[in-house]
Amino acid sequence: MKINAKDLASAIFLLVLAALGLWLNTEHSLGSARRMGPGYMPMLVFVLEFALGLIVLGISFFSGPDPLEKWTKLDFVTLAISIAASLVAYPLLAAVPALQNNWYALGISITLGLFILAVSPGWRVLALVLAGMNIFGVLLDAGGLFLAIAAMVVVAAFADKEHRPLGVAACVVFLIALCWWVFIYELDIRVNIWPTF
Repeated sequence: MKINAKDLASAIFLLVLAALGLWLNTEHSLGSARRMGPGYMPMLVFVLEFALGLIVLGISFFSGPDPLEKWTKLDFVTLAISIAASLVAYPLLAAVPALQNNWYALGISITLGLFILAVSPGWRVLALVLAGMNIFGVLLDAGGLFLAIAAMVVVAAFADKEHRPLGVAACVVFLIALCWWVFIYELDIRVNIWPTF
């Protein structure tokens, strides 16, 4: 058995994140596939993520050896600064009257921390992909589905050094069309598609 340390670490990360998401989602009603409640889609995503984590875990025992790379001082420093910045930004943003009693302050402070984390080349890919997903969550309600998708794809595209602007634009258009067709037209999910600032 040759253990792939990178796959093993990825599997543990996916499993812990999925378990945490499933636990946090217990307060929402699930509904059914025909009449989805607010917790149905997140539950489905976290179950799929958990299954993916199990698959990666199984593969990690036979696809090695591939050791983890050593962290540089920049990796440690940017991680510490990004956590500190998020912890400082959250109470400041939560004190803003427009951001009270919702998740915007938390989403914005985590996104700020992820952008700081992206300064380090070792963290850049993960930080920018997660920042893109965070931006989607922050923008979805007030910014609308189309703006949220566009911002998510553009930010996540910077994780790939060789991204092409035309390819990113095509991905944005395709995802907007697909999400509109699946979620708005077919499933009739009530979500803003245009900004309501």
